[in-house]
Amino acid sequence: MSDTNARLTEIVNANDVVLFMKGTPLFPQCGFSSRAVAILERLGVAYGSVDVLQDMEIRQGIKAFSDWPTIPQLYVKGEFVGGSDIMMEMFEAGELQELMDDAAVAKAS
Repeated sequence: MSDTNARLTEIVNANDVVLFMKGTPLFPQCGFSSRAVAILERLGVAYGSVDVLQDMEIRQGIKAFSDWPTIPQLYVKGEFVGGSDIMMEMFEAGELQELMDDAAVAKAS
């Protein structure tokens, strides 16, 4: 598991914003991942994504890494934010935009 944790740490730290999801931003493979992508697109931030369906070690490892049982999972500047429900609540309250602004996250080009 330590190799997986090292890979996850590298991924999380290599991107200001990264979404671990089922599928890709163009072809989400579940409704929750689709909602998470829609929120990030609405915010207009640049983000990386990891398709957990392509790598079983990452799919299982990310759950232990964050101590969060579900996917998608959002990280901003190396910190775990939450899944799609938390993202939606934060988005609707303006907190997710504030988090992105405070973290000086790059805008999507």
